[in-house]
Amino acid sequence: MPDEQGHRSTPDGQIAHDPTGLELAQTVARSLGAQARRKRRKPPRPVGPQVSGARADDRDPKPLSDAVERLVESKGWTTEINVHTLLARWGLLVGAANAAHSAPEGYADTVLTVRADSSAWATQLRHLAPQLVAMLNEQLGDGTITRIKVLGPDAPSWKKGPRSVRDGQGPRDTYG
Repeated sequence: MPDEQGHRSTPDGQIAHDPTGLELAQTVARSLGAQARRKRRKPPRPVGPQVSGARADDRDPKPLSDAVERLVESKGWTTEINVHTLLARWGLLVGAANAAHSAPEGYADTVLTVRADSSAWATQLRHLAPQLVAMLNEQLGDGTITRIKVLGPDAPSWKKGPRSVRDGQGPRDTYG
């Protein structure tokens, strides 16, 4: 007669050997069946804040643009980025002719620096500067740009050779 584990024992209490291996196969089958029944049971469904429903919550994926926007706001880069975005359209701001002969170089401490390729174009942009400041502040917010600094072209160095004049200014040309 088999015990609770399915083994047959002899009259003296020892486990009898089954040469066919049938008892071993039945024991393994019972064990696997019990494991399968345990796996079939569904785990309890979490309740409360762990469940994501049909509505959006903090655990849902976010668009990359939202993450970048939060980063820009937290670092205080909003004004700087807005200024550079607007200056990327320099030709629309100053006109095609002015844009062909000038380019914005930088923005720092509410001052926009513009480089012109000759002193004549630099003078032209200096005359346009108050209107540009007003237009840029209208689009970016009042006080974002207080002044436009217009620079002429980079002048070459005229100090060549050992006999150059220390305070000499060299030949004159349109170097703003």
